[in-house]
Amino acid sequence: MLDMDGTILDLAFDNYVWKQLVPERYAIHNGLAYETARDRLFAKYAAIQGDLEWYCLDHWSERLGFDVLQLHHDVHQRIDYLPGARAFLERVRDMDIKVLLVTNSHPDTLTLKEETTGFSGFFDGIYSAHTLGFAKERQEFWKILQEKEGFEPKSTVFVDDTEPVLRSADAYGIDMLVTITRPDTSEPMRGSPEFAAVEGVAELLTDGGGPGVVHRK
Repeated sequence: MLDMDGTILDLAFDNYVWKQLVPERYAIHNGLAYETARDRLFAKYAAIQGDLEWYCLDHWSERLGFDVLQLHHDVHQRIDYLPGARAFLERVRDMDIKVLLVTNSHPDTLTLKEETTGFSGFFDGIYSAHTLGFAKERQEFWKILQEKEGFEPKSTVFVDDTEPVLRSADAYGIDMLVTITRPDTSEPMRGSPEFAAVEGVAELLTDGGGPGVVHRK
């Protein structure tokens, strides 16, 4: 099971949209200085971080008063795979392994990113938290996903760049957990991860070409 943003796709796109583009538009929309707008907006982000609404474009468009999805479309050319991620997906697709995409991304951004990169052909199933009704930080997400896919937690590898999400998967009993230490190519590598870590998913491939065994850190 693979996350999308920061695991197979470069988180630089999302960070640009939410940390620069949305604050710029929010400042213009409300007649504020950029720094003031950014501080107010980041406080709004922090108030619901990790909740399903935090990932919801409809929520933010309504709350901020402008079309957040359109901002994503305006700069969609920035959407790209992380280094080595597409080659990893191509290799795994040819193996006898079920591969699922599990993301908190809103269905509209999920569609935009799929249309831009064409990643759907690499997955046996694609799940957005919005269609399951709970963010990945919640145990209900994993319960519903298991009911739908029948995965065995002890023999499932889950890769994500967000440690609260990995802690949730850990609490559910998923045993093989991996975090990505460089989800955004425009930023330095993250240090001191809580879980087994790789810079990118390509590192999960063994010399023989198949996924390696993941051990808890």
